Amino acid sequence: MPISPYVQSMRNAVGTRLLLLPAVAGIIRDADGRVLLQRRADDGGWGLPAGAIDPGETPADAVIREVYEETGLEVRPTRVIGVFGGTALRFRYPNGDEAEYTTIVFACEVLGGTLECRDGECIELRFFEVERMPSLDAHYPRALFEVADRREALFVPPVRAAGE
Repeated sequence: MPISPYVQSMRNAVGTRLLLLPAVAGIIRDADGRVLLQRRADDGGWGLPAGAIDPGETPADAVIREVYEETGLEVRPTRVIGVFGGTALRFRYPNGDEAEYTTIVFACEVLGGTLECRDGECIELRFFEVERMPSLDAHYPRALFEVADRREALFVPPVRAAGE
């Protein structure tokens, strides 16, 4: 689904102005350790299966829903491997809408389903070796994909005010 009823109601109130939105993304690997990426239908850019968290929805439930809607895969989030935000996750969509996401990235295990573009948001799904991945629309640090292989999370340290 390209836009949730909640975000649409906010858009009706604020137009195309910047919205700060909570979001999730899933890192899904195949048996060879390659990462699943999707090519967006609106601008042809590559990214992780991802989307906004709906009101009343937990982040874990949101990543399960988003991955299924976009890829046809049924997944189980196994751990949080990073939390990101700021201008690296700010987008201006082709229709002029601006959004900046605070995104929780989960490692996900595939439980079932059929890999296919399902919701009109993607035109291609492909697994990539980390060193051969195309540039992503969301500017996640490359270390995120290495951390996914280890049992630790990657958090960007908070910015401290002078004198702290």
